[in-house]
Amino acid sequence: MTSISEFMTSDHRRCDEFFNQAEEAVSQGQWDAAQQGWSEFQQAIEHHFSMEEQVLFPAFEQATGSTAGPTSVMRMEHDQMRQLFSQVGQALQDKDADTLLGASETLMILMQQHNMKEEQILYPMSVRALPDPDGTLSEMQQC
Repeated sequence: MTSISEFMTSDHRRCDEFFNQAEEAVSQGQWDAAQQGWSEFQQAIEHHFSMEEQVLFPAFEQATGSTAGPTSVMRMEHDQMRQLFSQVGQALQDKDADTLLGASETLMILMQQHNMKEEQILYPMSVRALPDPDGTLSEMQQC
């Protein structure tokens, strides 16, 4: 059976692919394809955030009795990324490649650091801490 770590890491890669497609379309001046790719990326990443914020983080916090640990950092980083999503979205509307590529570079770095923390720290901690990690995974898959 797939673990939380495997499932969520695979979902990170899926989101990254949408992001890369959108960024590549921008670099080629294909604004319609960029808009489509960005829309797919935003839907994928918001779904990913929802699985974490609505299922995984609350289950982890309940199991550990702590809301001030890694989940609070992850939520803060989600908020930082959402601010960058707005900047990228506006630059897409304006067809401003320079602003878009600058914001997307910042976003990519933040996402890479964030994903590494989740994949190397939070997900393994969750599997160890949760009383029923397979049940939590099932809830996340239904989210």
